Amino acid sequence: MIKGIIIVNNSGKPRLVKFYQNVFGEDRQQSVIRRVFQQVSTRPDSFCNYLEGSVPEWGENIKLIYRHYATLYFVFAVDAQESDLGILDLIQVFVEALDKRFENVCELDLIFHSDRVHYILDEIVMGGMVLETNINAILTAISDQERMHKDSMKKAGPSESVDAISTKLGAGRNW
Repeated sequence: MIKGIIIVNNSGKPRLVKFYQNVFGEDRQQSVIRRVFQQVSTRPDSFCNYLEGSVPEWGENIKLIYRHYATLYFVFAVDAQESDLGILDLIQVFVEALDKRFENVCELDLIFHSDRVHYILDEIVMGGMVLETNINAILTAISDQERMHKDSMKKAGPSESVDAISTKLGAGRNW
């Protein structure tokens, strides 16, 4: 099971954090992010892309599987049952989906389009379990969602008020 996904830049600033096993309290979450960044950032790029050890908030036998792309570290914290190569491939699928969606994804895309990044991630992983690894299926789901969003915005129209929309939905003024 995937315990968490952390994307940090070379300075250690988190750009995406998703915990699938709860880490309660902001201080503990920051501690996990800091600890994970320290472990992966000190390793040379020539070393293998996984570490075994423990993250106290997630217990023993946790593996940190990561890839370093340009200015970003994509880190997946998983339990011992997950395949190292499978998770490396999953990271590659996630990065490819981001790259195709944002046309040469960069750190700013993760910052300014965090909602879309989370949607892409949710198409791949949900609740710590891998849902989809087929890049074409992921991209199709993303384009379908964007098309539905555009269609709903066209139907609402720019001049409609909240009251008019709520009346159309059958809520009237008492919602």
